[in-house]
Amino acid sequence: MNRGILFALGAYLSWGLFPLYFRQIAAIPALQIVAHRTLWSLVFVTVVLLVTRHLAWLRDVSAATWRRFAVSAALIAINWLTYVWAVGNGHVIDASLGYFINPLVNVALGFAVLHERPRPMQWLAVGLAAFGVVWLTVAGGRLPWVALVLAVSFGLYGLMRKTAALGAIEGLTLETLILAPLATAGLIWWSQDGSMAGQTAVDWAWLIGTGPVTAGSLLLFAAGARRLPLATLGIVQYVSPSLQFLLGVFLFKEPMDATRLVAFGFIWSALAVYSAEGLWQTRRALQVRPL
Repeated sequence: MNRGILFALGAYLSWGLFPLYFRQIAAIPALQIVAHRTLWSLVFVTVVLLVTRHLAWLRDVSAATWRRFAVSAALIAINWLTYVWAVGNGHVIDASLGYFINPLVNVALGFAVLHERPRPMQWLAVGLAAFGVVWLTVAGGRLPWVALVLAVSFGLYGLMRKTAALGAIEGLTLETLILAPLATAGLIWWSQDGSMAGQTAVDWAWLIGTGPVTAGSLLLFAAGARRLPLATLGIVQYVSPSLQFLLGVFLFKEPMDATRLVAFGFIWSALAVYSAEGLWQTRRALQVRPL
């Protein structure tokens, strides 16, 4: 349990601090960063699989699994591209909003796709979050598209991975394998048209590092998830968007007016209801468990 919390905290702390990392290469187009992130993640997981001699599973991957992971690869590419663009263009607070509402999007997707039956308090939490998004749209005069794209793409990605038969590192391996041809073609094109000419050795070091930080965070999360109850993991997950929010407000000095504060107030209230209800259900289940 204690080791699980440390692993999970390590994952969510690293995800929460990602804006600091991607700000170092903000001058590079987001699409190029995602291409590098894909290829260097593939290199990293391949090394891990070779060291651990865990490659035999690739022979048993069915065509249906390849098709499923083609969809999840597209979703994670959309998520990565939106996030990297948001960090580089002054939308870190919007990105944090997306990951704050992601658990509530998961509840809605479970109802719509998996025909799950959310409990009344979960519906209340979804309603509060939805009101916060509507308030932000009407009062702010624009749809918070960064937050919605991040929340929905990651929610759908989680849904695809939930019904998949592969673990974290195997799944990331397939996804990056699927995206690698496009990423390679893109980098070859950009190298020939001169758009990569100004990139320094330091830039390349940061770009190469996107692989280990991406895959390393995922491995920490997988290790934590195996050791922790879902209720505990559900609380720890708010470390990441909270850090992103604090970085956006206090370090990057992004605007945080009254309209945004009201919207975040509804989102945070929704998360408080959702988390309290989850903890109560977990405690209740433990109390009625037969000895």
